[in-house]
Amino acid sequence: MSCQGLSAVRFAPPVRGYRSGMSNELFNDATSVLTEAMRYADISPDTVELLRQPKSALQVSIPVRRDNGTLETYLGYRVRYNDSRGPTKGGIRFHPSVSLDEVQTLAFWMTIKCAIVDLPYGGGKGGVTVDPKALSMHELERLSRGYIDAIADFIGPDVDIPAPDVYTNELVMSWMMDQYSTIQRRRVRDVITGKPVALGGSLGRSSATGDGGFYVARSLMPRILDDVEVPTVAVQGFGNAGAVIAGRLHDAGCRVVAVSDSKGGIHRPDGLHVPSVRRVKEETGRLTAVRGDDVQDFDPITQDELLALDVDILVPSALENAITSRNVESVRARMMVELANGPISAEADQLLHKRGVTVVPDVLANAGGVVVSYFEWVQNRQGFPWTADEVDQRLQSRMITEADRLWSAATERDTSLRVAAYAQALERIGHAVDAKGHTDTYRAAS
Repeated sequence: MSCQGLSAVRFAPPVRGYRSGMSNELFNDATSVLTEAMRYADISPDTVELLRQPKSALQVSIPVRRDNGTLETYLGYRVRYNDSRGPTKGGIRFHPSVSLDEVQTLAFWMTIKCAIVDLPYGGGKGGVTVDPKALSMHELERLSRGYIDAIADFIGPDVDIPAPDVYTNELVMSWMMDQYSTIQRRRVRDVITGKPVALGGSLGRSSATGDGGFYVARSLMPRILDDVEVPTVAVQGFGNAGAVIAGRLHDAGCRVVAVSDSKGGIHRPDGLHVPSVRRVKEETGRLTAVRGDDVQDFDPITQDELLALDVDILVPSALENAITSRNVESVRARMMVELANGPISAEADQLLHKRGVTVVPDVLANAGGVVVSYFEWVQNRQGFPWTADEVDQRLQSRMITEADRLWSAATERDTSLRVAAYAQALERIGHAVDAKGHTDTYRAAS
């Protein structure tokens, strides 16, 4: 049964009493796209109903003994939003703003993202409300292990597989995997991804988000910028993912003219030598225009100024809602690659589409991380690691295949890449829902 007639259906926030703030805004943005995407998706009402609410949500209290002897408790969360396509998958973030509302929203996005890149996963997410910078290394380890103690019955290699996210990394994942293994009294490598290679992590995982974004951008550039010989690029957010995609675009012959981080940015119309800029940033923590050991002329630039540069490709890879109705009119790029989660508000996205700006949505552009996390899970279950070249070839194939499919779907339906992506995700989730027989069983019974 098609959902064409349900185009007027509106999604409600997954929890009553959603407070105002980032998570509510993110969820409303995501579901506003779904409302339009349902016009193009051939799905049953069952699929729509199952996506209205998370399958399960857990809130826990984590007691941590501080180094000074005092005891403090922290709130932790884990949400499994939908597991129609397989075990849920999603990161764990440590941040002061983490809430159940935010985690549920991000778990919903992971459901969509995993379906878009055709992984046998549903969407999950987790987090702890904490300022990790205020904890010592020992306190951070106790918190990480305590979190796993609290949610151990909620996760598992065939149920829910966590990974790193904001302010968590390979070390935190190694503590968590070790703690889960201690509880299970056996080594369970496939319960966590994003681990150090020495403990079963995958080669290529640390750069996978930026690598995946590059493969998608490279695949779509000839279609969007067919009249441009040397595309110019600006990257907002020169962190791990942003620095990787900037370097790969530079190596591919693009002219990267500006990059920024939380402290500001640098602009050089003649182009930046990205490998040198990245090396100096890693050594000193500062952004400086350099080539080798030679400092080059550059202009300091603010985040808003970078977003308004007259470039061919703009890569927002920093924070949510970097581009909204407040500043969307100043954007002059022809192609945008969302490497961050939700960097463009729904209203701004619609305005950009009307102006002919092609936005490669985050749910595809930054999916390289979860793709290689899937590869890590597969390697752990096989007990056989892949080479870096094997991982890269599989990542490249997956991202380019899905980018090509998405472009064809958007062209055929005469809609934006974002709407086409959500429609594709809905159909893939819907196929899994219908394959389980819920709809047929209901009809037979009635």
